[in-house]
Amino acid sequence: MTSLNRYGTSVFILFIFFLGVDSAFPQSRNTNRNPKSIRLFLIGNSFSQNASRYLPELAKEGGHTLVIGRAELGGAPLQRHWEHAEAADRNPDDPNGKPYGGKSLKMLLSDGTWDVVTIQQASILSGDVSTYQPYARKLYDYVKQLQPNATVVFHQTWAYRSDSKDFSRIAKGDSANNARQMWEKSRAAYHTVADELGVPIIPNGDAFWHISSSKKWGYHPDAAFNASLAQPSALPDQTRSLHVGFSWNNGKLGFDSHHANAAGCYLGGLVWYGFLFGESPVDLTFTPAEVDKDFARQLRKTAWSTVKKEGRKYRNPLVH
Repeated sequence: MTSLNRYGTSVFILFIFFLGVDSAFPQSRNTNRNPKSIRLFLIGNSFSQNASRYLPELAKEGGHTLVIGRAELGGAPLQRHWEHAEAADRNPDDPNGKPYGGKSLKMLLSDGTWDVVTIQQASILSGDVSTYQPYARKLYDYVKQLQPNATVVFHQTWAYRSDSKDFSRIAKGDSANNARQMWEKSRAAYHTVADELGVPIIPNGDAFWHISSSKKWGYHPDAAFNASLAQPSALPDQTRSLHVGFSWNNGKLGFDSHHANAAGCYLGGLVWYGFLFGESPVDLTFTPAEVDKDFARQLRKTAWSTVKKEGRKYRNPLVH
């Protein structure tokens, strides 16, 4: 995956796609007595891609219809998305206003009716509440102008893996020193701005932390692994990791403590499923091949308990 930098200059996704779950996956085995149809639009970056990677499969198994639209740029913070939207409004022919595969945010948002639109901060800035405004408010107002009936939602991103070297970059001044501090600072920032906007939160950051901080289910760095001495194909024990971590590519050892691996993407999808459809994902059977069955079972439980806990703070407008 493309590495994120502070200013989000590398583009991870420059296109939008629409995914009709009914046509993409086999018929659901479930008979849901309360099937829902949701058109979901994501304004984000690679983290929103991670979190929604398995959402279509989960929605299909649950008997729901899901259509996803995307305006995602690698590493993009709220500010960058807003500045592109501003550029397009000033001059529709300005290429800077059309970073999403040659389309502007207005063009994409205006394509049909969207039920839910999500926004999020870039993870590297997530602990600094001063970076959210005025851009979160501007994007919120922009979305409501184009889609007045849409529910705007904050997607709470997650902390980096415990062995990351990037914690000091996630906030100005009083920076985080570890995964717990990154989670605490970013959580506080997301909730502060969500309260200001009056919008609900998809609590992925909390779900990741509940797993990562668990003595039984959390990832623990392999103390016997020395990255500087590792021979090609040799990797540490990364059991229970929710992040990509160490991997080999063309004979070079890489380390990605930011992005979610299959287990993390699965957890993200489960949280989104519980939030969007207002029902437990605990009994769903779809599991990515890379994820251990026992671990997957715990991820389903954690996702639902996290969604229910967050729901006690914000009434989910999608659930009646």
